[in-house]
Order: sequence, then C-alpha cells, then structure tokens
Amino acid sequence: MGMPVITPSTTTRSQAVTDIIESVALEETALSHILNAEGEKIQKVVAMEGVTPEILLATNKSVESMVNAVSKLEMILHSKLATFENCLCEKEEPVE
Repeated sequence: MGMPVITPSTTTRSQAVTDIIESVALEETALSHILNAEGEKIQKVVAMEGVTPEILLATNKSVESMVNAVSKLEMILHSKLATFENCLCEKEEPVE
C-alpha cells in the first residue's frame, strides 16, 4: 500500500472557513432533530396507557443521557467556531 497523494488546493482561506461554519450549522441542525425526537419519545411514553413510574424513570434516564451527549457535542461545535472567529477578516490566500 503506497502513501496517499495530496494535491494542493485552490480553496481560499475565506472559503475554507465558510465551509467549516456551514458544516457546524448542519451539525447543529442534526442535533436539534435528535433533541426533537427525544421530546417526542417522552410525549409518547407519557401518553401510553398503563405507564408505570419505572417506565417513566427509565425513559427519563435515556433522554437525559442523550441530552448530555448533545450538550457535549454543542461545546465541541462552539469551540470549533471560536477557533475561526477572526479568520474571515484576514487577507484572501489559498489554503495549503
């Protein structure tokens, strides 16, 4: 197996930063869909006939776990954006 060949890119710094910001926005959208699905899960369980406290607690624990995971991803996305906070003001030059 040979070494991969990486060809130089003609992408500008501004375009690269814009692409990263767009990818973060898409990830944020995906996370919002996950949170919405978790809310729907709670609504369905609460509306079930004969739901027990144990089922409600298990559902709550599951949703809490997912919300914690989403929160961690949100912090990572925030850090990613903060890294590029001042990059769009710089001089246009190709990214290497």
